[in-house]
Amino acid sequence: MGESTVNLATLIGSRICHDLISPIGAINNGLELLEMTGAPSGPEMDLITDSVGSAGARIQFFRIAYGIAGAQMLGATEINAVLKEVNRGARVTAEWHCEDPCPRTAVRLAFLAFQCCETSLPQGGQVRFDQADGRRSVTATGPALSLDPNIWETLSNPSAGAEITPALVQFAMLPAAAAELGSRVEVTSDETQITIRF
Repeated sequence: MGESTVNLATLIGSRICHDLISPIGAINNGLELLEMTGAPSGPEMDLITDSVGSAGARIQFFRIAYGIAGAQMLGATEINAVLKEVNRGARVTAEWHCEDPCPRTAVRLAFLAFQCCETSLPQGGQVRFDQADGRRSVTATGPALSLDPNIWETLSNPSAGAEITPALVQFAMLPAAAAELGSRVEVTSDETQITIRF
C-alpha cells in the first residue's frame, strides 16, 4: 500500500464517518425525545439505545483509525472516552496508559494495532496501550491467542504477500501509516500475549 493509496483510504474513511455520524446522532436524539414524552420502555428500546450507542462509538473510533490524521493532538481523556464506549459489552477491552497528549497520527497507529489484536483474541481479552523511550506499544493478552502467521508477518514485512480481506484491512493500513511517519512496526508474541511496537 503506497503513500497515495493511504491518503486515498483516509479520505474515504473520513467521508464515510462524516456522513454516518449525523444520522446516528439524529437517531440518538430521537430516542431521547421518546424518553422525554413517556414512550413505553422495554427490552426493544434498550436494544435500540445500546445499538445506536455502540455504532456511534465505533464511528468515532474509525474516524481516528481510518480518517485524515493531521497534526491535531489528542489528550488521554478524549481517547479514554472513545475507548470507554468501544469497551461497552465488548469481548476485547482496551486500556490507555499514555498520560501525555499524543499526536492523532500516533493514536491512529494505536487504534489500527488494537484492531489487529482483536483478531488474535477469539475468546476475548485485554489490550493495553503504553509508551516508553519514545516508542509506543500495544499489548494483547487473553486465554488463547489465534495468530495467522502469514497475516501477522505483513506488519513487519508488508511485501509478504498475504491476502488482505476487508476484515483484515488494518494489517495493510498499519505498516503503511507507520512508514508515512518514518516508523517501523515490530511484533513479538508468546502463548498468551502479543505486542506490537512502533
